Amino acid sequence: MAKPTAQHRDARLEEVMTGTTVFNVPFPADLSTLKGMSPLVIRFPYSVEYVHSYGQDSPFFAGLANRKLLGTRCAPCRYTYATPRLHCPACGRETDWTELPQEGRVHTFTTCYYGSEEFLKETPFHLILVEFDGVDTLLLARLIGVAGPEEIRIDMKVRAKFRRNSQLKTTDVYFVPT
Repeated sequence: MAKPTAQHRDARLEEVMTGTTVFNVPFPADLSTLKGMSPLVIRFPYSVEYVHSYGQDSPFFAGLANRKLLGTRCAPCRYTYATPRLHCPACGRETDWTELPQEGRVHTFTTCYYGSEEFLKETPFHLILVEFDGVDTLLLARLIGVAGPEEIRIDMKVRAKFRRNSQLKTTDVYFVPT
């Protein structure tokens, strides 16, 4: 076994000023009181970047970027899906892309007072299920332009609006009262 050299004894991790830096943590002199010590609480921001593919749903997001709502239709079943499906759940056949109307009605709604990190600063916000003429399923989207839930009504007419600069997210489309 090699004998430690001065270089090994002096090896240290680089001190960096990122994350949580601690200068003084209260610590009891009597170790028997450690069980009563208050928990340490730190704030630790966390971020992950990853590559994601929309795969078979890519036309839906390309449509949003071009201010179009796209769904799919099963020709044999004559069923139209507002939320696209590559294959029909009823018969299993491949569906075709179709343009959806940009006006519809509120089928139901909810007001969110809590949200994920991305939406937390925007709470409260309203989510609606939009019902379209000639479409058999509903589309979940945000409703903008109402002061509160008391202004939202079932069957209220709404129309689609799109972000000026697409982010290739479902939030690129939102609805406003007509």
